[in-house]
Amino acid sequence: MASPRPCSIADTLSVIGEKYSLLVLREVFFGVRRFNDLARNIGAPRDVLTVRLNHLVEAGVLRKTLYSERPPRFEYEPTAAGRELQPVLLTLLRWGDRHLADRPPVVFEHSCGADLDPVVVCRHCAAEAAPASLTPRFQAQGWNAAGAVSG
Repeated sequence: MASPRPCSIADTLSVIGEKYSLLVLREVFFGVRRFNDLARNIGAPRDVLTVRLNHLVEAGVLRKTLYSERPPRFEYEPTAAGRELQPVLLTLLRWGDRHLADRPPVVFEHSCGADLDPVVVCRHCAAEAAPASLTPRFQAQGWNAAGAVSG
């Protein structure tokens, strides 16, 4: 079997590509940081939630902070790397609102006063990154758009 395409999307999914991991991040961005509150809002089995939280901490997405010594209790807060995932969740939210929801269950108001409608833009020119404006440039040796290049 050939090796799969080298891909940062696949690498990212190995860290956050599981339903409960994304829902943990959703809750953390809402300001929910304690295990019992996360378990209640997410609906994950407690053992599964424990595994997901530990994985996100080990991956450097969340930081675990002691808030009670007796018994030991922890809060989970996003690291700098974790905070960089918020736009990803906002774009997933936008897609779900447009394609799956009759009415969005939550709307984010931007500081300008308008409801947020997130889009991806080019940092250089500030134009929207529409599919027709993008051209992949493969940097992994031996790969192109079709797949592995036979040598």
